[in-house]
Amino acid sequence: MRDGTDEPGRDGGLRAARPITPAYLERAALYYLERYGASAEMLRRVLKRRVETRCRLRGEAPEDFSEMVEAVVARALGAGLVDDAAFAAAKVRSLRRRGGSARAIGAKLAAKGVDREVVGAALAEEEDGGEDEAAFAYARRRRLGPYRVPAARAAARERDLAAMARAGFALALARRVIDAETEDDLTDR
Repeated sequence: MRDGTDEPGRDGGLRAARPITPAYLERAALYYLERYGASAEMLRRVLKRRVETRCRLRGEAPEDFSEMVEAVVARALGAGLVDDAAFAAAKVRSLRRRGGSARAIGAKLAAKGVDREVVGAALAEEEDGGEDEAAFAYARRRRLGPYRVPAARAAARERDLAAMARAGFALALARRVIDAETEDDLTDR
């Protein structure tokens, strides 16, 4: 039976949880960053979760290790392993290709702890027509408007407009996309 201070070992027995050290946190950070692109806040959250788990096993207070976590995040920033601007630019490109509106992209990046100014700069760097192309991609992916079966288009117009609005697109843009007759009409404008 586990009493909260031990964790299972490889041999099936129980062993004490290892102490939290700067080396442990750096290894955890590198392990995470090898697999995922991350913002500084995302890395901070991952390290705090690791500390909380280890502290729960050892019966320690996670707050005692907050300076250690901040030092590891600062070292990752200093070494260029974490770059919020590059992370935001990559996410903007990726989400735009999938049909993400500027509003939706801003919300997703804010949830990942990226500063609003950094998100605004990443959105401003994209080429003109980014919002239009994203709306077309969203409509294509969801089979809305001109991508819908012609017989069902008129009955589904309001639902299609609502889906575009929920995705964060302006009403004028949503109308233009949904009311286009063919896919070629979308790209000509």
